[in-house]
Amino acid sequence: MKTSWDITGKTVLILGAQGLVGSALVRRLDQEDCNVIAATRAQADLTDAKQTADYIQSINPDAIFLSAAKVGGILANRDYPVDFLEANLLIQLNVLRAAHDENVERVVFLGSSCIYPKFAKQPISEKSLMTGALEPTNDAYAIAKIAGIRLIDAFRQQYGRRWVSAMPTNLYGPNDNFELNTSHVLPALLRRFHEAKVANLPTVEIWGTGRVRREFLHVDDCADALTHILKAYDDSGPINVGFGSDISINELAEMIKTMTGFKGVLTHDLTKPDGTPAKLMDSSRLFQLGWKPQVNLSDGLQQVYQWFLDHH
Repeated sequence: MKTSWDITGKTVLILGAQGLVGSALVRRLDQEDCNVIAATRAQADLTDAKQTADYIQSINPDAIFLSAAKVGGILANRDYPVDFLEANLLIQLNVLRAAHDENVERVVFLGSSCIYPKFAKQPISEKSLMTGALEPTNDAYAIAKIAGIRLIDAFRQQYGRRWVSAMPTNLYGPNDNFELNTSHVLPALLRRFHEAKVANLPTVEIWGTGRVRREFLHVDDCADALTHILKAYDDSGPINVGFGSDISINELAEMIKTMTGFKGVLTHDLTKPDGTPAKLMDSSRLFQLGWKPQVNLSDGLQQVYQWFLDHH
């Protein structure tokens, strides 16, 4: 449902401001005439209910972006399901309860495309939620995020809160996690190709078959979309935030190989899981609100590679 919310002069709290999405939101909201509060774990441990309540009470925000979460790649999700389920449930429960107690007018809760069934019809519409089995390698994280969506909707239903849930596709950009054992596929590949080029290695290994397809959105585009959602969207259930097209992991690897100047060959570790076969989001509802992405994958990869070189 299209709406209008004036951000001018409002206090907007970004939780998880050091993360990939949170830091992009800080950059984006600096362009707005509002009071931006960028919160990190140093301000409050959001898994602690009292710390969370005390901190949000001290800020008394008009709006909150809940981008704080425990996140990781396919192996981290598979190997540490308790950690991902427990931490994300606690963060969501504590923040939303505190936001309700402080009468926060707007909350944008960030989920993930992994909330949708493993074999959902492509492109994946919001109506696919809860219509099939999840991808087992990240079902703990997905279930936590589904619970967050339901809690947002419960506050809407029971208390009339104008809170919403946004589901970004695979994101990349500045401040991404490049740790090989816990990162997502794009930053992991970028680091592997760079290090292989520097060490003059003959091969770079790709996990799985490389045939699965993924959609990638630059995080600055995501932050712009989330700001648009804060201002212009008010409805229950998730709203997808995607780019509109996808690419195979093998195709992505070839792009990164060319960009980094790696001269060797690609190999595949078939003992590693592929994950969901395809995850292209249907973002038509967001596009109908008047928003479209601006950064294509080729340009975005160049930007994030330069950021990696500057910071690592």
